[in-house]
Amino acid sequence: MSEQHRPLPDSTLSLLAEGYAWLPDRRRRTAGPAVRARVTGRRTTALRGPEAVRFFYDERHVHRHGALPEAVRGTLFGHGAVHTLDGEAHRVRKAMFTSLLTGPGNVAALTESVAGVWDEAAASWPDRRQVVLFDEAARVLTRGVCRWAGVPLEEDAVRDTARDLVAMVDGFATFGPRHWRARRARGRHERRLARLVEAVRDGTATVPQGSAVDAVARHRDADGEPLAPRLAAVELLNVLRPTVAVCWFTAFAAHALHRWPQHRGPLRGGDAAYAEAFAHEVRRFYPFAPFVGGLASRDLSWRGERIPARSLVLLDLYGQNHDDALWDEPYRFDPGRFLGRAPGRDVLVPQGGGDPRTGHRCPGEDVTVSLLRTLAVRLARLEYDVPPQDLRIPLRRVPTRPRSGFVLTAVRPPAGLRPAAS
Repeated sequence: MSEQHRPLPDSTLSLLAEGYAWLPDRRRRTAGPAVRARVTGRRTTALRGPEAVRFFYDERHVHRHGALPEAVRGTLFGHGAVHTLDGEAHRVRKAMFTSLLTGPGNVAALTESVAGVWDEAAASWPDRRQVVLFDEAARVLTRGVCRWAGVPLEEDAVRDTARDLVAMVDGFATFGPRHWRARRARGRHERRLARLVEAVRDGTATVPQGSAVDAVARHRDADGEPLAPRLAAVELLNVLRPTVAVCWFTAFAAHALHRWPQHRGPLRGGDAAYAEAFAHEVRRFYPFAPFVGGLASRDLSWRGERIPARSLVLLDLYGQNHDDALWDEPYRFDPGRFLGRAPGRDVLVPQGGGDPRTGHRCPGEDVTVSLLRTLAVRLARLEYDVPPQDLRIPLRRVPTRPRSGFVLTAVRPPAGLRPAAS
C-alpha cells in the first residue's frame, strides 16, 4: 500500500501536546514535499515555502468556509467573521478592514494613540515595585486602540477589558480553563459592542466619523445588507483583539533586548530602518501562529502529492519562518537580515501570507509592524532591571510567551527625560 493511501492515526492529541514543534518535527521525518497526517478526524496535508503560500492562498485551491473548528470560531475569530468567508463575500467584508488598517494615515493615527498611552503609563512605572510587561502592554494597547476605534472605555474598565481581549487569543488552541475564559470573554464583549452598534445606528450614541465603530456600523455586505449587530460586534473585536495581541510581540521584544543587548544602541539612537528590521526579526524568530488551515476546494495535486477534495490543508508558518532553506542560520536572532531588503511577502509569514488586500492575510500586519517598531524603541530607551524570573518560552503552549510575562523592576525614566535636580 502506498504511503498516500496508508491509513493514518489521528494526530490531534500529538498536536496539542507538541504545539509549535509538531509540524516541523514531522517535516524532518518526511521525505516528500508535504506532511501527511490526520487531524480532528480529517485527512490533512501540510505545506511549507513561498510556492506553498501562493498555492494555499489561491481560492481555486483552498477555501476557509467550514475549515475553522468551532473552538476557534467561538474564541478567537467569532462566528461569521471575515476569516470564515470566501469569494465575493470575503472580498467585500475584507475591504472594510483594509480601509481601516492599511492606509498610512490610519496606521499612523493608531500608532500615535498607542504610543501616547504608553508614555502616560510608563511615567508611573518608576513608582511601582514591579511591572509585568505583558500585562501592562495589553492594557496600553487596549486603551490606545479603543481611543482610536471610537469604542467608549472607562478608565476603571481598562484592566478587565484588556484581560478579556488577551483571553480570546490565549484560549483558542486549548481546552479547559483558558478556553472557557476565552468563550466567556467573547460573549461579554460581543453583547457590549452589539449594543454600541445599535446605539450608533439609532442615533442615541455618537462616535467619530471614519472610526472603526462608524465603519462597521455603516458597512454593507455583498448582499447589500448591513451587518447584524452581533456580527458587527464580531468584526469590531477583529480590530481590537489583534491590536491587543501585539502585547505578545512586545514581551518578545523585551526578551530579545535582554538576551542580546547589543540591539539597544541602534534602537535608542532612533535608527528607523533598524527599528523596522528589529520588528520583522521579532516576528520571524519568536513563535506566534503555528500554522493556518483551509479545506481543499476539489481534488488537487501539490508537487505530485494528491490532496483529496474537502481534506484539511495546513500552511506551516512557524516552520517556514525557521526553514534553513529560506533563512541563513534561522535560529539566530539577527535584525540585520532585514536591513536593506524588505521581507518577501510569501517568505516571512508570522501572520499568514498572500495579498492582504484581497486574500486572507491579516490586514493588520502593517499595524503590528508599526506598533512593534515604535514600542521597541521605547523599550530600548527605558532603563530598568530584570530580576531573576522564568523567562522560558515553552513551545508546547500555543500561543506561547515568556512564562513570567517579563517582569521589570527599578524602572527609571528614559535617558534624557529625568526630572532636573532641585
